[in-house]
Formats: sequence, C-alpha cells, structure tokens
Amino acid sequence: MGRFRIVSHGRLQDWIAADNGYFADEGLDHELDVVLLENAEQNVVSGEGYVRTGAYELYQSGGHGKRDMSCACHWAVNQAAVDAYGRMWGHAYSVIPSGIYAAPGSGICTLSDLAGVAVAVGFHSGSHFSTIQALEAFVEPEDVRLEFIGMPYDRVEALLSGDVVAANIWGAPTYLVEQQGCRKIADSTFMAAFLFNGDIEREDVERYFAGLKRAQADLDLEPERYKHYYLREIPSRFHDRIDVRGFGPGERVVFEPYTEEMYTRTQEWMRSHHLFQDAEGSIPPYESVVETLGPEPASETARSR
Repeated sequence: MGRFRIVSHGRLQDWIAADNGYFADEGLDHELDVVLLENAEQNVVSGEGYVRTGAYELYQSGGHGKRDMSCACHWAVNQAAVDAYGRMWGHAYSVIPSGIYAAPGSGICTLSDLAGVAVAVGFHSGSHFSTIQALEAFVEPEDVRLEFIGMPYDRVEALLSGDVVAANIWGAPTYLVEQQGCRKIADSTFMAAFLFNGDIEREDVERYFAGLKRAQADLDLEPERYKHYYLREIPSRFHDRIDVRGFGPGERVVFEPYTEEMYTRTQEWMRSHHLFQDAEGSIPPYESVVETLGPEPASETARSR
C-alpha cells in the first residue's frame, strides 16, 4: 500500500499527531493533504455549479473526498457512505463549534430577528444541515431561509464584506469572525464523521485514530501550545487580521461509537426534510455502511505488548 493520505479539516489534532510523532509511533506512513476550505469550484470536476457544491458533492466527485481518510459533517458522511463513496468509521466522531453569525451593523441581535432572514450556508454540508436543525427549534418552517454560498471561507468573506447579513460559520472561522466584530445569534454545534476509502487497510485506519487520540489528549491538556497550527489551515489573506492566540481549541474528536441509533435517526431526519432527492426506499442496514467489524481499535503500542 502507498502512503496513507489524510485530508485536513481545519482542526489541530492531525498536525499535533504528525509533528509529535504519534502517527510514526503507530507505524503509519502518512501525508497530510491540506485543502483550504474555500472556492469549491477549484475542488470539483463536475457538478451543478459553484453554489451547488458541498461536502457531499466532494465525495461524489471522487476528488476531495476520495483520499484515504477525510472528515465532514455526519449528515454528508452518512449519506456518502450509504451511496458507497466510502466507508464510515464507527468508532469515533467529532463535535464542531458552529453558529449563525450576524455581520456588524446588520441590526440582527436576537433569535427572532432570524425569522425570514437569508442565512448563508454551504450546500449539502454541515452549515446547511445544522442551520435547519438550529432554526427549526425557534422559527416556523416557512420562515427558514437559506442562501447557498460556497465553502466556509467564502462565507467568511461574504459576511465580513457585507455581501450577506447572516451566515453559518463553523470551526476555526468562528473565532476569526468573532475577532472581526461579528455576533453569534444562534449556536448550531454539530457532529462530524470520518469517511475512508474502502480499499485501504483497516489496520492503517486504526493506526490513524490511535495517533489522533494521543493528539486530542495533548490539545485538552495544553491548547495554547498548538493554536499556531491554525495558520496552516486558514487562507493567508486573513492572517494579518487575526490573532490565533485568542482562538479556542475548535473541533474535538470523540472516541465513542457512531451507533446504529445515530445512523438511523440521521437518515430519518434527512429523509423527513427531503435533503437528498435520490434517498428513497428502506434505509440500508447499519453494518453495510458503517465500519464496526472487530473489537474497539487499540494503539500499535498496546497491540505489541
């Protein structure tokens, strides 16, 4: 097998595991493929166009999502795995800070102000699904309005330039827009999941997560030591406008199962909202979509004892 290719997701843990030697300790021959989360047109060969490209379409295209290991919102990964674009890893997921932010001077200050307001989101991505989930808790369905605008940093640009009055922002960009005076109106924290190419060895996936688990512990213990890694994930045009020392720890990897109940409830929710037109018929069996065979993965070090 060739090198294990990891698609970055704007988080810190992959960099910590790589630079602290945790992947090497596990025997994982790896490379980090940095994909700055902007300008979706550059990342997809085919599709319906710029604003109709999102996390799911990146998997569908065979580009961004078809590396050995990648991450996206659990809704998109769930559906991508159902449609056989990869296998969903069932032994971990992550939790990503996210919110609906209003531009300075927009006049949007309260939850009720979001009724009927177009919120910029990414198509078939965490911002899309989490905005629906968040808004439907306090506004009528007919008052939920979405505007599809590219990738995360495309929406950051649109919000800061005043092209939109509200946008769903997640991960490290939440700290960026807060430093620029944007106001969080609603929290929309969401789960993300991991998709891996079904052709790679399960042992390499286990090695990856063993390294990631050690990195998560480091980040929990001393987050300040690692915030400089954000600059590797944030487009350079924003660097002189931010101070990453003031950022939070961002995405957190949770080493617990993505259960059959989670899988089924997610499929039922997406189908009830008609989010994927081709999702019809019975929900495929959990074990045909989510990788759960065998015991909980252990680290290479533990396996050698």
